[in-house]
Amino acid sequence: MALKSDVARSSAARSRAEASFKKEERAKDGAKAMSEYLAHGQALREKTARLKALRLAKEAADAERTDKAATRKS
Repeated sequence: MALKSDVARSSAARSRAEASFKKEERAKDGAKAMSEYLAHGQALREKTARLKALRLAKEAADAERTDKAATRKS
């Protein structure tokens, strides 16, 4: 009878260890996913800012060209 209780305790301990390991793995995966999510958001904001700066520079250059063309015609 003692053998069965030892096996049961061993099995229960193994189950707890596996559950703990799986919980740690899920936590690591969650942390990795969150850091990837935040990095993607930061990259998107930086790209948007860069494109906005390029657009504003192009609009300013176009406006300057238009002004020069208008003064030449006058």
